[in-house]
Amino acid sequence: MPSVFTKIINGDIPSYKIAENDSFYAFLDINPLVKGHTLVVPKVEIDYLFDLDDQTLQDMMLFAKSVAVKIKEVIPCKRIGVSVIGLEVPHAHIHLVPLTDMADINFSGPKLALSVEELKVVQDLIIKG
Repeated sequence: MPSVFTKIINGDIPSYKIAENDSFYAFLDINPLVKGHTLVVPKVEIDYLFDLDDQTLQDMMLFAKSVAVKIKEVIPCKRIGVSVIGLEVPHAHIHLVPLTDMADINFSGPKLALSVEELKVVQDLIIKG
């Protein structure tokens, strides 16, 4: 059965896409820690990030870097934090989280409840840079 991320990549579940190429897909987290919280996933469905072959992992990090640069240009923050947890969805993924302090990347804390309109504004802001 395809993961929820594969369903997003395939367009079966809508998403707020930020960037895409032949191998990777980046989209806003719909339960973000902060505005601009983005997920980066490989299009190949592999459960654990470090099970990716070396070239795919390298390419994914470079793709994530390009997305992080775009986020940092438009979302007020000190830097973009990177987190790899991977317990909630069995599909390798990286969290890119705009940070102003350490509490911004606390996954145990409350998530934002952004409206569809707010998510679209953030999406457009990042895409248009």
